[in-house]
Amino acid sequence: EGKHIRNQLVEQFKCLEQQSESRIQLLQDLQDFFRRKAEIQLEYSRSLEKLAERFSNKIRSSREHHQFKKDQHLLSSVNCWYLVLNQTRRESRDHATLNDIYTNNVIVRLAQISEDVIRLFKKSKDIGIQMHEELVKVTNELYTVMKTYHMYHTESISAESKLKDAEKQEEKQFSKSADLNVHLLRHEDRPQRRSSVRKIEKMKEKRQAKYSENKLKCTKARNDYLLNLAATNAVVAKYYIHDVSDMIDCCDLGYHASLARTFRTYLSAEYNLETSRHEGLDIMENAVDNLDSRSDKHKIMDMHNQVFCPPMRFEYLPHMGDEVSAQQPVQTELLMRYHQLQSRLATLKIENEEVRKTLDATMHTMQDMLTVEDFDVSDAFQHSRSNESMKSVASETYMSKLNVAKRRANQQETEVFYFTKFKEFLNGSNLIIKLQAKHDLLKQTLGEGKAPRHPCFALTIAMICSQDSGQPIPLVVESCIRHINLYGLQQQGIFRVPGSQVEVNDIKNSFERGEDPLIEDQNEHDINSVAGVLKLYFRGLENPLFPKERFLDLMSTITNLQRAHHVQQIVVTLPRTVIIVMRYLFAFLNHLSQYSDENMMDPYNLAICFGPTLMPIPDGQDPVAIQAHVNEVIKTIIIHNEVIFPSHRELDGPVYEKCMTGGEEYCDSPHSEPGTIDEADNGTEPHTSDDEVEQIEAIAKFDYVGRTPRELSFKKGASLLLYHRASEDWWEGRHNGVDGLIPHQYIVVQDLNRKVASTNPRADKVQICRSAPEQAVNPLFLGLH
Repeated sequence: EGKHIRNQLVEQFKCLEQQSESRIQLLQDLQDFFRRKAEIQLEYSRSLEKLAERFSNKIRSSREHHQFKKDQHLLSSVNCWYLVLNQTRRESRDHATLNDIYTNNVIVRLAQISEDVIRLFKKSKDIGIQMHEELVKVTNELYTVMKTYHMYHTESISAESKLKDAEKQEEKQFSKSADLNVHLLRHEDRPQRRSSVRKIEKMKEKRQAKYSENKLKCTKARNDYLLNLAATNAVVAKYYIHDVSDMIDCCDLGYHASLARTFRTYLSAEYNLETSRHEGLDIMENAVDNLDSRSDKHKIMDMHNQVFCPPMRFEYLPHMGDEVSAQQPVQTELLMRYHQLQSRLATLKIENEEVRKTLDATMHTMQDMLTVEDFDVSDAFQHSRSNESMKSVASETYMSKLNVAKRRANQQETEVFYFTKFKEFLNGSNLIIKLQAKHDLLKQTLGEGKAPRHPCFALTIAMICSQDSGQPIPLVVESCIRHINLYGLQQQGIFRVPGSQVEVNDIKNSFERGEDPLIEDQNEHDINSVAGVLKLYFRGLENPLFPKERFLDLMSTITNLQRAHHVQQIVVTLPRTVIIVMRYLFAFLNHLSQYSDENMMDPYNLAICFGPTLMPIPDGQDPVAIQAHVNEVIKTIIIHNEVIFPSHRELDGPVYEKCMTGGEEYCDSPHSEPGTIDEADNGTEPHTSDDEVEQIEAIAKFDYVGRTPRELSFKKGASLLLYHRASEDWWEGRHNGVDGLIPHQYIVVQDLNRKVASTNPRADKVQICRSAPEQAVNPLFLGLH
């Protein structure tokens, strides 16, 4: 058994040594792997850097880059291209970082672990040798004790055998003595027999002593053997159960923990590489989401403003004072041409509208083709075997060459048809615009239209007033304010952030032509551009809104403790039409400032934007010293506008409404908020049906074109039925069998004695989006009265 144990001890060291060698080989392979991977990462990093630098140099040499760098306002498509290059540089830096981590961290850690394995194995082996020697010593001692015990045991058995022989001899002697006692009592040799018995007894006593001595030695030897046997078994059991495991633990000391830390360094580097990559891709994805052809178009036109800016209008140059005349004998001919143009235009508009509908439908078809979501390639990156068949199916169906070629052919065929129709539409619209211009000029010449207006961005208040009586708020003011009210109250930096100059000019030119480009209840225009038009309008007035002759009076209010009251005393001396516009504008600015948490434009910031526009500093004054006072005055008027300006009762005219119409939702309308009608003011009950509500007749004072599906359109003199007041500015009613909303200012109620007639003193206040009957006077760009 001892020999078997010694063989086991030798094999144990061989196993531990093999395990150590395997670990060293594993660590060496890992070092070689990460060394090569670090080289690959460095090569990849350098390749990416060269790739990005190559195209970056190409961009830097382009003229467009210098223009973009100057304006810091990239096209959305160019921005995507720049971000692709930035992402490439980012990946280059990240992979270079990965190379550094592998080389200077991971590989170094693996080398240290290899050193630790060798060192710990040597120390563990030294301790193991000592433990083996102890085991050999204990087993040798047990063998010695066992031999001693066996020797004494053998001697004890021999002594016991001799003792038994002596006892047998004694027994034989006693039996003989008993049989011969009777016959030999008289004989002379009786003493001799007694002598032999004594000899036997002495021998027995001697052997008994020897046996007892050997028995005692054997017992002691057996006890030593048993004790050593128990001790040896305990030591051997401890070694195999505990010490061997502890020795292996010493060899493993820190190996797995250190290896885990090394692999976690690798994982951390890889995960952070992915995180950095995802961050860059998220920026790229945001730029892709913001790809906007309309925005790019405006940026290009802004960048090349001189190229795309419309040229000056061709002016009529009369010869020798010659003037256009519609007198006989040319009047009949002009009238005939006028009616021919009118008929021709009607036909062309119908035909061109059909072409436009076809064009729109074709455009939608092309957009569906171009926006098909064929960009998801996630199936190609599935690693489970179950997805192999799915990948092959996907590649054979949608992304197959046959289907791609078929879709490509359909797209090109649709493009050909689209451009054919687009050319037809442009030709038709160009013809219409030429004939329409001739038609309008003939209409004006024949006396069926109004005289052309001066551009209202350069008129005085008096000139605007003389052009359009009955329009207390200029169309550009009410339309821009309405648009901002609906879509821009939360626009950050409104009136401070400039809009697109191209769009500002486009909106301005539309107003100049008498059109309202903001008439549709859709947020199609940039809010900052609309705000820029409003500022441009006031800045373009020949005389500012605050007269220059009252400038010093307004400056004197700065030192007045009752500043708002002092400003009020100055304002009430201004013309009525100016006060109405001021009241309207400053109520809007006050409302806008209430959203300063979102738009960052408090009264002071708004005053900074509007101070130079509404109250320019006269010549001879120090702009640096005075501008702060101007801003303070404007700020005061914004904050205290309700105190400064007269109310609707004191000065009749449009009043700014915080709640404006947008889409199909109307403030205080039972269609959006049932039960919100002020029955005490309006004297009406909620509308339930035509049979239950007493109807009122009304006559239209002006033509009206509804701007939303809920608003009714009618002509001047049309008969209308009114159900009840939906708000202070709107009626619920019917025209030509259609129910909807009717603006109060455009009608005359026939029976004011009925209980449904409005008793609200503010009933004549005009709603923001219909503050004047512009359709009735065929308005151009209306100005201040």
